[in-house]
Amino acid sequence: MRDRNTGIWDEVSLSVTGPVKIIDPHLVSSFFDDYKTAYLYATVELENRSGWVAECSLSIEVTAEVEDNICLVEHFQTQNLSIPPGAHVQYSFPELFFYKPNLWWPNGMGKQSLYNIIISVDVKGFGESDMWNHLFGFRKIESYIDNVTGGRLFKVNGQPVFIRGGNWILSDGLLRLSKKRYQTDIKFHADMNFNMIRCWGGGLAERPEFYHYCDVYGLLVWQEFWITGDVDGRGVPISNPNGPLDHDLFMLCARDTVKLLRNHASLALWVGGNEQVPPEDINAALKHDLRLHPLFETGHGNGTLIKGLVGMLDTDPSLYLDGTRVYVQGSMWDGFADGKGNFTDGPYEIQNPEDFFKDNFYNYGFNPEVGSVGMPVAATIRATMPKEGWKIPKFKILDNGYVEEVPNPIWDYHKYIPYSKPGSVRDQILQYGTPKDLDDFCLKSQLVNYVQYRALLEGWTSHMWSKFTGVLIWKTQNPWPGLRGQFYDHFHDQTAGFYGCRSAAEPIHVQLNLATYCIEVVNTTSHKLSDVAIETSIWDLEGTCPYYNVYERLSVLPKKTVTITEMKYPESKNPKPVYFLLLKLYHMSDYRILSRNFYWLHLSVGDYKLLEPYRTKKIPLKITSKVISQGYTYEVLMEVENTSKKPNLEGQLHKNNFCSVVGKGGYDDSLHKFTEDNAENKRQAKILEKFSKLFSRESNSLRVVEINGADVGVAFFLHFSVHMSEEENKEGKDTRILPVHYSDNYFSLVPGERMSIKMNFEVPPGKSPRIRLSGWNYDELTVL
Repeated sequence: MRDRNTGIWDEVSLSVTGPVKIIDPHLVSSFFDDYKTAYLYATVELENRSGWVAECSLSIEVTAEVEDNICLVEHFQTQNLSIPPGAHVQYSFPELFFYKPNLWWPNGMGKQSLYNIIISVDVKGFGESDMWNHLFGFRKIESYIDNVTGGRLFKVNGQPVFIRGGNWILSDGLLRLSKKRYQTDIKFHADMNFNMIRCWGGGLAERPEFYHYCDVYGLLVWQEFWITGDVDGRGVPISNPNGPLDHDLFMLCARDTVKLLRNHASLALWVGGNEQVPPEDINAALKHDLRLHPLFETGHGNGTLIKGLVGMLDTDPSLYLDGTRVYVQGSMWDGFADGKGNFTDGPYEIQNPEDFFKDNFYNYGFNPEVGSVGMPVAATIRATMPKEGWKIPKFKILDNGYVEEVPNPIWDYHKYIPYSKPGSVRDQILQYGTPKDLDDFCLKSQLVNYVQYRALLEGWTSHMWSKFTGVLIWKTQNPWPGLRGQFYDHFHDQTAGFYGCRSAAEPIHVQLNLATYCIEVVNTTSHKLSDVAIETSIWDLEGTCPYYNVYERLSVLPKKTVTITEMKYPESKNPKPVYFLLLKLYHMSDYRILSRNFYWLHLSVGDYKLLEPYRTKKIPLKITSKVISQGYTYEVLMEVENTSKKPNLEGQLHKNNFCSVVGKGGYDDSLHKFTEDNAENKRQAKILEKFSKLFSRESNSLRVVEINGADVGVAFFLHFSVHMSEEENKEGKDTRILPVHYSDNYFSLVPGERMSIKMNFEVPPGKSPRIRLSGWNYDELTVL
């Protein structure tokens, strides 16, 4: 986007204070005794703008929320100060002691506990002059180069974090920045089970609300300064080769940005520039200004105090500009890519899914950028482009047998990445058959999106700690209606790649290594998995189950990826050319599912073209729904059951056919329980009655829709979407209600299996929602 940093583009606000103003407080925490005790340091600048001596009472209050809207005051401290007229002073509070503070953890590792810090100043004869408050998380972040992999390793509260995240470009290309959009963006990243966002150097330092939601949802932030391709002599027209035109102004903005962001628990590190280092003088100034306080240097334990050391520090760490986070000079230096600044990030094109698992796919420990395709759904193409842009690519067969995609000029302008790479990757969309039109092309592209991004993250996780410390995907979203790598479009409609990532990045995950065909279990948590089992079932296109096995009494150590067994079905007698694989990892004690993973696979040198006639299969479904609405906000719970006849398998694990995955954002069995337990139904109804005044529409009744079908088989690639009701539709109008937060989507069900999907959304005033279901072998139909 041109002119993205010209003129006044950020929020402008006016504030009124009394004679003494609070400026740029800095909060720092440190620990000892294995996180049982902590100290909070706080320094604040005060400016007396009056013409007389201000007799001040300066207070700091720390509260923790113990229940909804019930807070406990953990600390309250007041200091009396005299500030001369016109003076600008700095004051550090005596350190505050905490016993067993609630810790802040990244997404997937624990709760994001946040304390509310309030600093206020009262002036004698005036009253409260100014007040500042901020949510603050107690956590320790370490970052250093790992000896085993050569990649940069991050630890939070002493636990290594395997980084799986993405590159963030900008919330909106026209800088229409809003708290509501930020919340959706960041929650989407958390919903994908990501734990880091890289704020790319070609973007900007986002509004504080962005970092607030990173704090709330547990996304670590890699914050880059504004050094990229437009300040290094590249580009058309040629940019300034010596970095920013005004180096002093750049450093003024950099220091101001540090002060704005440094109190956020999610902020993990500072990086000088994208794929380059800043000019020598800027780089030296950033290194100096962002130097670590001795307490946070690696040799001192990065913020973990030896008992008795507190009080003996020469300098309060909150007096530093930051002092707690590592500064890395560029995105390919010091543990990222090859660590030396060579262009060793990427690649950015379609890949063979199995290649992500191979040892030679990427040679360095932490890849800051690896990207691929990002086609949205057809409705987005129609909503953003003229009819000339609805034409799908031409498939040009080359002399070597590979296919080159030739997109229309509008797609080319919007940075379309082809689904083929002549010479190394066969066209992944054509593997499902030649698309007939835009809808068919986009549906098949979603199949590829899911497989591509699940394989990318599963491939990296397969080598967790042995070869890699992390990966960031280029990129997660688009600030405009672009077609390059994305997991949701500019309207906030998720692609299937979103859910492929969500599956692959589960904290506890069962997966198939596509290079070795070995079944692996990933445990990124700090707890050992004991007494777990894996159910493995193969389903063919006729609806039969030619292979079934259970591997019992397994254990997986913390922070490990373990190979369990080889999946030998492809080597069996008469394997089917196209088949489905369902993996379930579960607790043997109560059959709770920890991870469920569904694959569609073909034999080597084969393709998925047999799935094309499978679209005519009519698989019966039963859909039970429950709706709760509060004003314009809806929560809908859908239980979807494949009611086709289940094969009678000896010892089949029928008890977990309902996918009740444990953990934040996982599958929810509450609707299934609701339908079976009328007493629980009544209890929930009584609870809801207490809040009846808050609800404009509320329904405890269940709606059941049955889709008839005489065939037996997998209900493949089911997809929910939310729309405005039919009577409000106009021909050609985009009827989607967005954003919608789904617990899962683009999912499949084997015979007899059922799953509940939870969705949350808001409707525009005066509109009513309709929920539609579509799938590979289902035309779109309204189910609610």
